[in-house]
Amino acid sequence: MTEIYLDNNATTKPAPEVVAAMLPILHEFYGNPSSVHRMGQRARQMIEESRGQIAELLGCGEAELLFTGGGTESINTAVRGILAARLPRRKIVTTSVEHSATRELCQQLAKEGVEIAEIGVSHDGSLDLDQLRSALTDDVALATIMWANNETGVIFPIPEIARLCQENRIPLHVDGTQAIGKIPVNVRETGIDAMSLAAHKFHGPKGVGSLFVRRGLRMRPLLIGGPQERGRRGGTENVPGIVGMGKAAELAKFHLPEMTTRVAPLRDRLEHTILQTIPQTSVNGRTDLRLPNTTNIAFAQLEAEAILLLLSEQGICASAGAACSSGSLEPSHVLRAMHIDDAIAHGAIRFSLSRYTTAEEIDHALAILPAIISRLRAVLPVG
Repeated sequence: MTEIYLDNNATTKPAPEVVAAMLPILHEFYGNPSSVHRMGQRARQMIEESRGQIAELLGCGEAELLFTGGGTESINTAVRGILAARLPRRKIVTTSVEHSATRELCQQLAKEGVEIAEIGVSHDGSLDLDQLRSALTDDVALATIMWANNETGVIFPIPEIARLCQENRIPLHVDGTQAIGKIPVNVRETGIDAMSLAAHKFHGPKGVGSLFVRRGLRMRPLLIGGPQERGRRGGTENVPGIVGMGKAAELAKFHLPEMTTRVAPLRDRLEHTILQTIPQTSVNGRTDLRLPNTTNIAFAQLEAEAILLLLSEQGICASAGAACSSGSLEPSHVLRAMHIDDAIAHGAIRFSLSRYTTAEEIDHALAILPAIISRLRAVLPVG
């Protein structure tokens, strides 16, 4: 059975070029980049070459990037690090639809005495900018806000949010995990202070991420134990992962136009055909300002888990929202924050495409899905 992978917001297939770039480090150039011998210095050179590739994708200086063990570590490093440097301020502004990496961190910080102000969203997932504007008071240590939502694909107006934060002299950390490789991102032009990203979201390896930190921003390190990354993140670097991330960034920049010209039309065909051919379906989130690869479609009166299991039996991989939340029978916190009715939210499926998705795969998925929904509605009648 051929697998059709439509769960690219959870993780992506490592590009063949990425795997090829990583293999020599595992086989030959395995030296510790902190060593002074030739093999160690070759590893150090590879790290810096990769840092340059990522800086080119993000529009920042190489010295403004540090490597981490993934997106979650990047978010924790930024939020805790900026908060510690901004004492005595003990308030964080965030949103009600953040990824669990930010959401659960803020919940933990609340237990530690930090005040958390959550900005709400409208029914279509748009951020309440008036509420944000009111929340940016003098006692705020930082704001941490995602660029694009991992479940609905809705894009937040980060340039405008950055301007509001600058006006109030509040550092802005952005979770750019879902945006990188899908939409143009230039951190310098946007005016943000820090941004987290993960390699496996744009066809790089798992277990490696990066954090942009604007030059001059005060931030304390999260991991202590070595001089690596200019003292900002201790621990021997994951050289194969970093090299893979650098190659993935280079490829992401090259293929970026394809996300709009080829992937978005495939997404639209999938979405429109489902809405036209399957009754009681709707799209969650605005459709005019979202990632080009993402659609969140609700099948009313059904359970997403049942749909996903039947899709999986047919070799189609999709998601009920965030992969970190799979297995839960509760509607996602994102759809709850959007005030989506439970009868709709319970049946919400996220389809997320990539540059490897083909028209034939979309056609095959569309040929299978109606029968699955009909089968479920026959055994689980409405009401």
